[in-house]
Amino acid sequence: MGHVSKAILAIALSIPLALATGEPEEALANGRLEQSRAIIAEFASRLQHALQSAMVEGGPAAATEICRDEAPRIASELSRQFGVNVERTSLRYRNPANMPTPWQSAVLQQFEDEAQQGEPPDRLEYLDDTGARYMKAIPTSGLCLACHGSRLAPDVEAALATSYPHDPARGYTVGEIRGAFSITWPSEDE
Repeated sequence: MGHVSKAILAIALSIPLALATGEPEEALANGRLEQSRAIIAEFASRLQHALQSAMVEGGPAAATEICRDEAPRIASELSRQFGVNVERTSLRYRNPANMPTPWQSAVLQQFEDEAQQGEPPDRLEYLDDTGARYMKAIPTSGLCLACHGSRLAPDVEAALATSYPHDPARGYTVGEIRGAFSITWPSEDE
């Protein structure tokens, strides 16, 4: 048993429990909710650390490179590590590779509606009935405004114009929904 990881053992032990409850989809969804939250927490932590380091070393213009290059790399690593599809998306996406799918657009719009009704963006998350699709809203923080706010430094403007000439991801204020982290779990048929 030395080669079996604790995570695999935990999953293996949870399968009989899920089937014994008579509600396997609900148990599966609940397990995926916690796993999805953990994966997104790891993604957000690693991305925030990289952004903060870039800001200290090279300023906001250097941070644009982190979102362009490092964020997809982190998402790819986590996707491979956990066997899921991890990504970021937004209704006002900067990178065309982050364009939302129809289901993601619907959830992002739902998040916007809930935020308009007073729900704090940092508490907005979604998990479909089967546990196959998860999203967590990304609230705009003060750090985000250096590249996503209304007033950008000239070097940031230049960096964005080079990487994203048709950039709609500007003009945010602190607390607005900037986008969302998204996880899609493989179907049972795959």
